[in-house]
Amino acid sequence: MKKLFSILAITALVFAGTSSSKAANIQTMPINVQLLMATTTISITQDDSGTETQEKGFHQELKERFVEGGPGFMGIVLLCLILGLAFAIERIIYLNLATTNTKKLADSVEEALKSGGVDSAKEVCRNTKGPVASIYYQGLDRANEGVDAAEKAVVAYGGVQMGQLEKNVSWISLFIAIAPMLGFMGTVIGMIDAFDKIQAAGDMNPSLVAGGIKIALLTTVFGLIVAIILQIFYNYIIAKIDSIVNSMEDASITLIDMLVEHKNK
Repeated sequence: MKKLFSILAITALVFAGTSSSKAANIQTMPINVQLLMATTTISITQDDSGTETQEKGFHQELKERFVEGGPGFMGIVLLCLILGLAFAIERIIYLNLATTNTKKLADSVEEALKSGGVDSAKEVCRNTKGPVASIYYQGLDRANEGVDAAEKAVVAYGGVQMGQLEKNVSWISLFIAIAPMLGFMGTVIGMIDAFDKIQAAGDMNPSLVAGGIKIALLTTVFGLIVAIILQIFYNYIIAKIDSIVNSMEDASITLIDMLVEHKNK
């Protein structure tokens, strides 16, 4: 499109030169040449600038937009992202380490109960990591007091383990809520500043407030991006916790059944 406008401009200049007198042509020839050269230069410069804009990568564009948003609210939004990701990564590592093969553990405990009794089963749980093994150990530790005491110990310690699984998850949800709020606050403050400029100028000039409004909207965009990223990690963590809790509940029922069977024998 830019090349088409350049060609049309050159054609118009040529026809304008030929329609005038010979003397005028001689006098305006250098001017026409200069205009042609200037038009061609402008076209090339615009093409070059357009090419450079297209060659910018996503990270470069993101950094430029971040700088345009201002260090105030953008820095706070970035801090929310960093802290939220830190808590999310810590929870993901913890939950992955807490995940155990519940069926394999139950089979090992059952075999140990049959062959070596409660002490042998406790040794199997002691050598296994994860909340399910800890619940098994607490239940087996109270097995000598009766099945009811073992069941109460399993239920009580299951609540403790569930609290450990959900530790620091509330901080992630807090940053998910705060990030877009900070973005909206930056937008509102930017809009107030833009209207202050309109009031000071006494004229509704779009170029006077366009930059301020753009900066204000950038804070909202980055706040929403941070919230979306943390929300994905949050949903994964919640799903992982639910899976482990379900395994704990199934394992608790299995343990009580094993203890009843062991007591009857």
